[in-house]
Amino acid sequence: MYLKFKPQSLFTGYEIIDGYNTVVVTTNDGAIVDLIPASEAGEDCKVLDGILSPGFINAHCHLELSHLKGAIPTETGLSEFVKQIIPKRAAAQEIIDAAIEAAETEMYNNGIVAVGDICNTADTIAAKTKGKLAYYNFIEIYGLDPLLAAQKMNEGLLLQAQYEAVHLKAVVVPHAPYSVPSALLQLLAEKYGSHTVSMHNQETKAENNFFENKTGAFVDMYARVGVDLDFFTPTKTTSLQSVLPYLKDAAKTIWVHNSFTSESDIKAVQATNTDAYWCLCPSANQYIENTMPPVQLLREQHANIVVGTDSYASNWSLNMLDELKRIQTHNPQVALAEMLTWITSNGARALQMEDKLGSIEIGKKPGLVLIENLSEIGQLQTASISNKII
Repeated sequence: MYLKFKPQSLFTGYEIIDGYNTVVVTTNDGAIVDLIPASEAGEDCKVLDGILSPGFINAHCHLELSHLKGAIPTETGLSEFVKQIIPKRAAAQEIIDAAIEAAETEMYNNGIVAVGDICNTADTIAAKTKGKLAYYNFIEIYGLDPLLAAQKMNEGLLLQAQYEAVHLKAVVVPHAPYSVPSALLQLLAEKYGSHTVSMHNQETKAENNFFENKTGAFVDMYARVGVDLDFFTPTKTTSLQSVLPYLKDAAKTIWVHNSFTSESDIKAVQATNTDAYWCLCPSANQYIENTMPPVQLLREQHANIVVGTDSYASNWSLNMLDELKRIQTHNPQVALAEMLTWITSNGARALQMEDKLGSIEIGKKPGLVLIENLSEIGQLQTASISNKII
């Protein structure tokens, strides 16, 4: 038995078209069978008022931190945020597990079908094996002391093996330029293979200050944890350009946050890795530093943009529409279709899931969601997501 959907508008993953003239035909479990003219579809079509879209891709999340919702005040700045998050991670396992389940259900109900998830623990494995959402698991490694690089690497590989043992895709990745010394970056670079590699990037101005001049909040961070910085010589260039040589062999890269990324940074990445993606997490940027990523600069450089929610430690919701609403508020010039591309087909390509997700094409099973209650064409501020159509 086939299902037929006749929406007011149809977003294919690439463009918005007049849906009332197009019917999407699927199997009961959501595989796309055909797109046909409404005149050929017969009478048994389900008429939908809104934009029918492929399921959304959340390119950056920390599902395991879901129990920290509201635990850290807003606008602390990144250095203070990191300082607070470490002791607050600890909680009873049943509290962590319940928060993970609730957060995953929220993402599912908000139309998300796949997640690029940062993992420092095995806490999310049980939930992920149930198959509600698809995951690309980024096993995040950080370690300020270069003498412990081999130990940190071995710990990360052991955690990666736990995910792979239950058939969850996983790869070891660096946390951020300021938290992974060159000795550890070199070890990581040997493990990327055909994987996508995700890295937090230039979330605060202090990150560039550290690499350019060896000054600022991250010098204090090293002192606070008792790591001697004699090993570190400032590179006299930005944090991104300092670590870029260690990521040149990754199949794809996702640079996350990018609040203080410059045109020269973007061009340096594009010259090194032609399949790079720039992940916007506007709500997290507002939550932590009251900043916004350089959306227009990235667009001017024809960058591949994707979007993430970050974690409940640094956000008010796990909702891709909320992220687009925040972007639209600060960048009203960006067309709705372009933004929807960021959270569908672009996200699927970044996570190497484009064979099944990200667009409404015959043979794919992308999940279908309905965007309702647009105040006017292209305006998202009142928009909401219906429970998944399929």
